[in-house]
Amino acid sequence: MSREKEITIYDIAKQLDLSAATVSRALKDHPAINKHTKKKIADLAAKLGYRTNNFASNLRKQRTNTIGVIVHELKSQFITSVLAGIEKITTEANYDLIIAHSSETFTKESANALNLFHKRVDGVIASLAFDTENLDHFEPFERKGIPVIFFDRVFEDKEGTKVVINNQKAGYDATRHLIEQGCKRIAHITANLKRNVYAERLKGYQLALVESGLKYSDKNVIVDDLSEEASILSAKKILAMRPMPDGIFITNDFCAAVVIQTLKEAGVRIPEDIAIVGFNNDVISKIIEPKLSTINYPGIEIGEIVARNLINHLQGNSNIHLTNTIIIKSDLIVRASSLRKKK
Repeated sequence: MSREKEITIYDIAKQLDLSAATVSRALKDHPAINKHTKKKIADLAAKLGYRTNNFASNLRKQRTNTIGVIVHELKSQFITSVLAGIEKITTEANYDLIIAHSSETFTKESANALNLFHKRVDGVIASLAFDTENLDHFEPFERKGIPVIFFDRVFEDKEGTKVVINNQKAGYDATRHLIEQGCKRIAHITANLKRNVYAERLKGYQLALVESGLKYSDKNVIVDDLSEEASILSAKKILAMRPMPDGIFITNDFCAAVVIQTLKEAGVRIPEDIAIVGFNNDVISKIIEPKLSTINYPGIEIGEIVARNLINHLQGNSNIHLTNTIIIKSDLIVRASSLRKKK
């Protein structure tokens, strides 16, 4: 099947016996062109199926009005809410998005970064994969002066703008709540401790234990990849502990839901035998029985803040190189899974 010829402003100009410059100005709603002419041109453009060639025009201006977004997965409600926040702000500012996901691997993240570089994006928003150990793949952007902002999973010690929550405080609040509910043997299920989010939550967990005079032990910390299979194995490790924990702080709501289900199937009562707190306030936290206590991680707000900072920089209203870490507030939401003491 042959492709239909792309309609240009010259085709419209020829049919209406106007100059190409007049057509171009009219399609850009230039005030010098009268309303009648604008309507005539717009109607014919629509009839012929004319498409604005923003790409060519933007290349002449050395910009593409696109922003690249690299995320570590797309199945997470947190990530989809961040994307919703980013999209809201970028759409208002007339920027398009190119979204890429790394599937939790550095190799794919690196390939995505190179692809976005060649697509000439004006800026990049990124959250790092499980196994990313350096930021070398973002250096081409730095050399070209293309701004990159990281959110959630970041390198704390690297320069540049980062948007995060206070993960240590969140870990502390979750663990402290379990202690206040009378838990004495609290386990922690987490993920790759090379990632800032999980390392900081572990620090908060440790701090809450120490402050309360409870003993910290590496044996009570289970590191998995937060998948369904790994979460079932983590629950089985909990069941095999002697004595069994009476509280668990779990760094992800989906993992927490799978753990709750597995423990219940083994006859463990939640929260009477084991009280549980998750993390993210995903939808599943309100569906699982009992409903899951969790840390509310405000994804939409994070998306809006990271996008607004990037666009303000691109439009010359601010300079992200003068900003370092932006910390967003998170809150503990208490539900039935951790409530051993009635309010």
